Amino acid sequence: MPKNVVNPEFLPILEKMPSFDGLSARSLPEVREIFMTAVRLIEGRPLPDVETQEEYIPGPAGAPDVRVLIYRPRVRRPNAPAMVYIHGGGLVSGHPEVDDPKCQVLASKMGFVIVSVDYRLAPEVKYPGAIEDCYAALKWVHENAAGLGINRDKVVVAGESAGGGLSAALALMARDRKEYRLAYQLLIYPMLDDRTATKVDPAPDFGEYVWTRSANKYAWEAYLGAAAGGDDTPAYASAARAKDLSGLPPTFVGVGSMDLFLCEDLDYSRRLMAAGVPTEVMVVPGAYHVFDMFVPDAELSRRFMDAYCAGLKRTLGL
Repeated sequence: MPKNVVNPEFLPILEKMPSFDGLSARSLPEVREIFMTAVRLIEGRPLPDVETQEEYIPGPAGAPDVRVLIYRPRVRRPNAPAMVYIHGGGLVSGHPEVDDPKCQVLASKMGFVIVSVDYRLAPEVKYPGAIEDCYAALKWVHENAAGLGINRDKVVVAGESAGGGLSAALALMARDRKEYRLAYQLLIYPMLDDRTATKVDPAPDFGEYVWTRSANKYAWEAYLGAAAGGDDTPAYASAARAKDLSGLPPTFVGVGSMDLFLCEDLDYSRRLMAAGVPTEVMVVPGAYHVFDMFVPDAELSRRFMDAYCAGLKRTLGL
């Protein structure tokens, strides 16, 4: 896909961004470091009205404690909304600091208490390690609502890329286990379907930039411990495999028009709507994967955040 299709605001940084093409077990340590170097390019200054705290919370049964970062407005308000935020990185890289600028803005702009999860990564820990870590964080948020000063009826899940896929899986898990309620799911260009890694797509140019088909295939197989696209992939690993999407919370799905995940995200959105789930969908023209993370001040990036913040406000009555 020629670069003249990329929105002009997103072009300059594209030359500096790493490609994950060729991701493999051998290259993963280097790719993790490259990813963090790229993230340092976009680090912003801490917002003065937001405080950040590191905490270790109880993990899943028999597993280590889970590290989380907690963001909250310095001026506390009672019964604040809460957000379990799940970072991206293809299930094989990343940590909560990746989303530090976004989490600070959401805490400042929306008044959320945000718990960002440092879940265990593949291939060192395969499915269901990551999703169970995220469920442990949801459990902790609900069980510590009083101390956090949050409203249990206004707990949402959000994440981008792999974190968006884990958010969708967490919403399915919460629905099925019936222990902890979610009021909303914010799925930012989510990684939802392992079958994309093996599909011959009629539009092969999707995913040319940043997160590519080969990277996607390696990441899914590292997480699943099996070939991507197989018949037995569980829905809590790959949310698009869920046969029943009814009873899920209101949803926002956003994705760029050049993103590898475009088709799977649109298909999941269509199925959510068919299941009666209130769903808002936004496709950002000329945008590649993680466009808003690397060019947050672009007009389309700001409009993207404004759109999902508006969805949160409408649903939660903020």
